[in-house]
Amino acid sequence: MPANVVPVDEGFIPFPYQGETFQTYYKIFGSLQNRTRPPVVVIHGGPALSHDYLLPLADLTEQSFPVILYDQLGNARSTRLPDKASTFWTIDLFLDELDNLLTHFGIQNAYHIVGHSWGGMMASEFAVRRQPAGLQRLIIADSPAEASMWGKSFAGLLEKFPQTVKDAIEKGFEDREGYWKALLEIYAVHSCRVKPFPKELEYSLLQVYGENADRTVDKAPMLHEWTIVDRLHLIKVPTLVINGRYDIAQDWVIKPFADNIPNSTWITFEESSHTPFWEERERSMQVIGEFLRK
Repeated sequence: MPANVVPVDEGFIPFPYQGETFQTYYKIFGSLQNRTRPPVVVIHGGPALSHDYLLPLADLTEQSFPVILYDQLGNARSTRLPDKASTFWTIDLFLDELDNLLTHFGIQNAYHIVGHSWGGMMASEFAVRRQPAGLQRLIIADSPAEASMWGKSFAGLLEKFPQTVKDAIEKGFEDREGYWKALLEIYAVHSCRVKPFPKELEYSLLQVYGENADRTVDKAPMLHEWTIVDRLHLIKVPTLVINGRYDIAQDWVIKPFADNIPNSTWITFEESSHTPFWEERERSMQVIGEFLRK
């Protein structure tokens, strides 16, 4: 939990969808009722992680931004749906959930979005597909502009690791414990270089890689052949693009966002990998806050 920052509210939002009603878990830092600046809605990565690893972004309350984090449907504390067909899980489902959250809190006329990793992919789709009038500023953090780029980047970085790590990654969930240990070795370099590895990040990752993990959303094929490169020019709001020097979202992975979004700024955190908000926390909050205040 961020120092000196406590959630004002947490609970569940009813999410009606295709004749059923599900529950989206949320956590709010700062006051929506007495806000002097637009709230910041934070979209977590995965697919299938949880909001926990993004808790450092609650530091933005120190700059008078209320912060809303939530667990996406099918993940962590929100409604789990392990029996749903893979076709149920679509990008539009998650965009509808985000729309529902904005409307529920009555903030749809003025807000910012920070999307991390898969959350950044979803945030860019939200800006393109929905053209939301209330979106003031967008931050795409550590995200690929094409799904295939992620696999290529990970495979290239993996080449530098010992053969034992490569073998464990190749086996995957056949040896879940070995796979998890190998991932942690890689993630200590390319996901979060903070030591010890943050417990909040470990918790979020275990939503996918843990012994009793619910991998329903993780296994859904909604990102098969996904790309947004040829639609990025449709993003109209000022956009900050972020990555780390040691990020799995290497420069060539994230560059299409900066090249194709008309009003964009790109910043690379030189001492960070995939989570600058942990690795260069103070500077990260400073950079994000300055961008949002402009």
